[in-house]
Amino acid sequence: MPIDTTTDEGATAPAAPAGSATARRFARVGFLGVLKASHPVPGAAVTLLTALLAAAFGLGPVAGTTAVAAVAAGQLSIGWCNDRLDMRRDVAAGRLDKPLATGEARPGAVTAAACAALLACVPLSLACGARAGWVHIGCVAAAWSYNLWLKRTPASWLPYAVAFGLLPVFLTLTLTLTSPSASPSPSAGWPPVWLTAAAALLGTSAHFANALPDIDEDIAGGVLGLPQRLGRRASIATATALAFASCTVVTLGPPGPVTLAGRLLLGVTLALCLAALAAPPALARGRMPFLIILALAGADAVLLVLAGHALPGG
Repeated sequence: MPIDTTTDEGATAPAAPAGSATARRFARVGFLGVLKASHPVPGAAVTLLTALLAAAFGLGPVAGTTAVAAVAAGQLSIGWCNDRLDMRRDVAAGRLDKPLATGEARPGAVTAAACAALLACVPLSLACGARAGWVHIGCVAAAWSYNLWLKRTPASWLPYAVAFGLLPVFLTLTLTLTSPSASPSPSAGWPPVWLTAAAALLGTSAHFANALPDIDEDIAGGVLGLPQRLGRRASIATATALAFASCTVVTLGPPGPVTLAGRLLLGVTLALCLAALAAPPALARGRMPFLIILALAGADAVLLVLAGHALPGG
């Protein structure tokens, strides 16, 4: 019986070549294509930030590993969901960086991977405790709501603010569950408001920064989230302002005097903000503002981790 190589989008995918060695090579390319469709770089960045915060907050090896695994599974599901839903638009735009558009990955494989990662995320999250687990499931649900609907609306920033803002909550609630001295109070384990606010501001800034490389293609494709509606210049200004606000909150929020490291990083972030805002139009249309904002986010993440050490249990 001939193998049906028609995808569910009506396009024709290449059939696996004959020969065991060639078939293995084809399967390996397919696996790499599926992995690439998961948005591995931003997913790895969020997972690494989670691991650093877990260590800073004082989670033990078992609790920390479980929390990081839950976040990794959630990030994989979000990335695969995003690329699968954007497949038709990416094909129409001729996106060579999207494996579903180039045929490196099959739609069915990406759909199955997204569902499997989402299913794995639920028990991993709940293994961190009921309260912590449902908080993280809420983070993942917010990200899926972005993929399914909100990315095309003026509220596109909201899932980023919610998901990033609740990440410290997930970790501190996990810490409360695993700490022998944890208080049974319903309010126990919630991080200070300034930490939640700083994380939410960082996430919202990341949304505007993430939109910059593809903002023109998104506008042409009808994806009109808030960054696309504001335009490139306004989005650069918004992303830098939010990142600097996050750095300011996490530097000034903890009780006690500001540390020397905090002052230095705050000065670095201010310089990066000014560099991004002062970029001439020719450079503003390139990747320079995006890279500067990534550096801002990195400095902000360092401040968040340093702040985590000041929390009880950190």
